Amino acid sequence: MTPAHAADPALVDAIADRAHAVRQRIAEAADRAGRDPADVTLVAVTKTRPIETVRAAVAAGLRDLGENRVGELVDKSDALPGEGDGGDVRWHLIGSLQRNKARDAAARADLFHALDSVRLARALDKWAAEAGRVLPVLVQVNISGEDAKHGVEPDATADLLGVAAECAHLRPVGLMGMAAIAEDPGDLDRVVRPAFQKLRRLFDAEPGLTVLSMGMSGDFEVAVEEGATHVRVGTALFGPR
Repeated sequence: MTPAHAADPALVDAIADRAHAVRQRIAEAADRAGRDPADVTLVAVTKTRPIETVRAAVAAGLRDLGENRVGELVDKSDALPGEGDGGDVRWHLIGSLQRNKARDAAARADLFHALDSVRLARALDKWAAEAGRVLPVLVQVNISGEDAKHGVEPDATADLLGVAAECAHLRPVGLMGMAAIAEDPGDLDRVVRPAFQKLRRLFDAEPGLTVLSMGMSGDFEVAVEEGATHVRVGTALFGPR
């Protein structure tokens, strides 16, 4: 019988096998781009997954964990504290955030990927100050041009980075973006790659940035080829929801 709070060995093995395969694909993409695969952080997207799966992911060697919703982040970081709370995992809040949830986000996230407005920056700064911490943030840019996607317009990127830099309890460290979903393999070059190239140009234009978060299960290899430092992968690690 598996002890309480211990990870299921079979689940650990399954996730470890998938993680190995994903890392191999990252390494191959990095090699094609002349990059060091060690420069790419694999963020395991654990949204909607039970805490048992998260424990198994950690036991399988995954240390960067991504959540979309603040409530899930709070519950899971209660069980597995992040670096900011003295733990040995890093919690990435990767989903869009309403200002009324900014307090928990500022207190719990080790990196917030989805800063998309001045008002949200002010709210996060306020609550990070209350929590006695400096919150690293990424400005989310709408690189797909889709109305349904969150993020600032590309030409507003520098302005929002500037606002975040003026906030004493925020530390802007990079950019995040999502490409349109590739409907067929040809879309990876026709649609996805140009979007990632756009984000990379914006990233390169801002000195001092270190994190370029782009790429998910369906397109992370293209993202790595185009310079991603962080890829956000869920389905390829944990299977379909």
